[in-house]
Amino acid sequence: MSEAPTTLHTADIMRILDLLPHRYPFLLVDKIVEIDGDNSCIGIKNVTFNEPQFTGHFPSRPIFPGVYLIEGMAQTAGAICVASRLSQQAKPKQVFFMTIDKVKFRKPVEPGDRVEFHMKKLNNRRNMWWYRGEAKVDGALVCEAEVSAMLVMD
Repeated sequence: MSEAPTTLHTADIMRILDLLPHRYPFLLVDKIVEIDGDNSCIGIKNVTFNEPQFTGHFPSRPIFPGVYLIEGMAQTAGAICVASRLSQQAKPKQVFFMTIDKVKFRKPVEPGDRVEFHMKKLNNRRNMWWYRGEAKVDGALVCEAEVSAMLVMD
Protein backbone atom coordinates (compact mmCIF):
# COMPACT_ATOMS: atom_id res chain seq x y z
CA MET A 1 0.00 0.00 0.00
CA SER A 2 1.48 3.38 -0.98
CA GLU A 3 1.42 6.38 1.31
CA ALA A 4 -0.10 9.69 0.23
CA PRO A 5 2.51 12.34 -0.59
CA THR A 6 3.28 14.75 2.24
CA THR A 7 2.35 18.37 1.70
CA LEU A 8 5.26 20.60 2.67
CA HIS A 9 4.45 24.07 3.95
CA THR A 10 6.32 27.38 4.33
CA ALA A 11 6.34 30.19 6.89
CA ASP A 12 7.19 33.73 5.81
CA ILE A 13 8.59 36.37 8.16
CA MET A 14 5.13 37.50 9.32
CA ARG A 15 4.22 33.93 10.32
CA ILE A 16 7.57 33.51 12.12
CA LEU A 17 6.86 36.73 14.07
CA ASP A 18 3.54 35.19 15.15
CA LEU A 19 5.23 31.97 16.29
CA LEU A 20 8.36 33.27 18.05
CA PRO A 21 8.90 36.03 20.63
CA HIS A 22 12.26 37.04 19.08
CA ARG A 23 12.67 40.38 17.31
CA TYR A 24 15.45 42.23 15.50
CA PRO A 25 18.34 42.05 16.02
CA PHE A 26 17.94 38.62 17.60
CA LEU A 27 15.46 37.03 15.21
CA LEU A 28 17.77 34.82 13.16
CA VAL A 29 15.35 33.16 10.72
CA ASP A 30 13.91 35.00 7.71
CA LYS A 31 11.80 32.18 6.29
CA ILE A 32 11.04 28.50 6.91
CA VAL A 33 10.46 26.16 3.98
CA GLU A 34 9.69 22.49 3.46
CA ILE A 35 7.88 22.24 6.80
CA ASP A 36 6.72 18.66 7.45
CA GLY A 37 4.67 19.08 10.64
CA ASP A 38 7.12 19.09 13.54
CA ASN A 39 9.25 16.39 11.86
CA SER A 40 11.55 18.51 9.70
CA CYS A 41 12.02 21.83 7.97
CA ILE A 42 14.59 24.21 6.53
CA GLY A 43 15.03 27.68 8.03
CA ILE A 44 16.61 30.41 5.91
CA LYS A 45 18.87 33.21 7.22
CA ASN A 46 20.18 35.82 4.79
CA VAL A 47 23.39 37.16 6.33
CA THR A 48 23.93 40.86 5.56
CA PHE A 49 26.84 43.15 6.33
CA ASN A 50 24.65 45.74 8.08
CA GLU A 51 23.87 43.43 11.02
CA PRO A 52 25.16 44.79 14.35
CA GLN A 53 27.40 41.83 15.26
CA PHE A 54 29.76 42.60 12.37
CA THR A 55 30.97 45.86 13.93
CA GLY A 56 32.88 43.82 16.50
CA HIS A 57 33.08 40.27 15.06
CA PHE A 58 35.51 41.03 13.44
CA PRO A 59 36.17 44.50 11.97
CA SER A 60 38.96 43.30 9.65
CA ARG A 61 37.13 40.08 8.61
CA PRO A 62 33.41 39.92 9.37
CA ILE A 63 32.36 36.43 10.49
CA PHE A 64 28.85 35.48 11.55
CA PRO A 65 29.16 34.24 15.18
CA GLY A 66 28.87 30.49 15.60
CA VAL A 67 26.51 30.86 18.55
CA TYR A 68 24.13 32.68 16.20
CA LEU A 69 24.13 29.64 13.94
CA ILE A 70 23.09 27.49 16.90
CA GLU A 71 20.43 30.03 17.91
CA GLY A 72 19.12 30.05 14.31
CA MET A 73 18.76 26.27 14.49
CA ALA A 74 16.92 26.54 17.80
CA GLN A 75 14.59 29.26 16.49
CA THR A 76 13.79 27.24 13.37
CA ALA A 77 12.96 24.14 15.42
CA GLY A 78 11.07 26.19 18.02
CA ALA A 79 8.85 27.76 15.37
CA ILE A 80 7.67 24.42 14.01
CA CYS A 81 7.12 23.07 17.55
CA VAL A 82 4.87 26.05 18.34
CA ALA A 83 3.06 25.69 15.01
CA SER A 84 2.39 22.00 15.67
CA ARG A 85 0.97 22.81 19.12
CA LEU A 86 -1.33 25.53 17.71
CA SER A 87 -3.19 22.89 15.75
CA GLN A 88 -3.91 21.03 19.01
CA GLN A 89 -4.38 23.76 21.64
CA ALA A 90 -3.58 27.34 22.66
CA LYS A 91 -0.31 29.05 21.80
CA PRO A 92 2.50 28.34 24.30
CA LYS A 93 3.49 31.20 26.59
CA GLN A 94 7.21 30.59 26.10
CA VAL A 95 9.65 28.46 24.13
CA PHE A 96 12.85 27.70 26.01
CA PHE A 97 16.11 26.50 24.45
CA MET A 98 17.08 23.65 26.81
CA THR A 99 20.16 21.78 25.58
CA ILE A 100 22.83 21.82 22.93
CA ASP A 101 25.01 18.81 22.18
CA LYS A 102 27.45 17.50 19.58
CA VAL A 103 28.26 20.94 18.17
CA LYS A 104 30.81 21.24 15.39
CA PHE A 105 31.72 24.37 13.48
CA ARG A 106 33.06 23.50 10.02
CA LYS A 107 33.48 26.72 8.02
CA PRO A 108 33.03 30.45 8.66
CA VAL A 109 29.86 32.21 7.52
CA GLU A 110 30.28 35.69 6.04
CA PRO A 111 28.08 38.58 4.91
CA GLY A 112 26.35 37.69 1.66
CA ASP A 113 25.89 34.03 2.62
CA ARG A 114 22.47 32.39 2.72
CA VAL A 115 22.38 29.91 5.59
CA GLU A 116 19.95 26.99 5.52
CA PHE A 117 19.11 25.39 8.89
CA HIS A 118 18.12 21.78 8.09
CA MET A 119 16.27 20.51 11.16
CA LYS A 120 15.11 16.92 11.76
CA LYS A 121 13.17 15.79 14.81
CA LEU A 122 14.89 13.13 16.89
CA ASN A 123 12.24 12.79 19.60
CA ASN A 124 9.26 14.43 21.30
CA ARG A 125 7.84 13.79 24.77
CA ARG A 126 5.11 15.91 26.29
CA ASN A 127 6.34 19.49 26.01
CA MET A 128 9.95 18.68 25.00
CA TRP A 129 11.41 18.32 21.48
CA TRP A 130 14.88 17.19 20.37
CA TYR A 131 16.29 18.03 16.92
CA ARG A 132 19.42 17.43 14.91
CA GLY A 133 20.42 20.45 12.86
CA GLU A 134 22.81 21.14 10.04
CA ALA A 135 23.59 24.67 8.88
CA LYS A 136 24.60 24.80 5.22
CA VAL A 137 25.81 27.52 2.85
CA ASP A 138 25.62 26.68 -0.86
CA GLY A 139 25.20 23.01 0.11
CA ALA A 140 28.38 22.96 2.24
CA LEU A 141 28.06 22.02 5.90
CA VAL A 142 29.15 24.94 8.10
CA CYS A 143 27.81 23.83 11.50
CA GLU A 144 25.97 20.91 13.10
CA ALA A 145 24.37 20.34 16.49
CA GLU A 146 21.62 18.62 18.43
CA VAL A 147 19.29 20.99 20.28
CA SER A 148 16.22 20.66 22.46
CA ALA A 149 13.35 22.98 23.29
CA MET A 150 10.62 23.07 25.90
CA LEU A 151 7.20 24.68 25.41
CA VAL A 152 5.64 26.30 28.48
CA MET A 153 1.86 26.25 28.21
CA ASP A 154 0.71 27.96 31.44
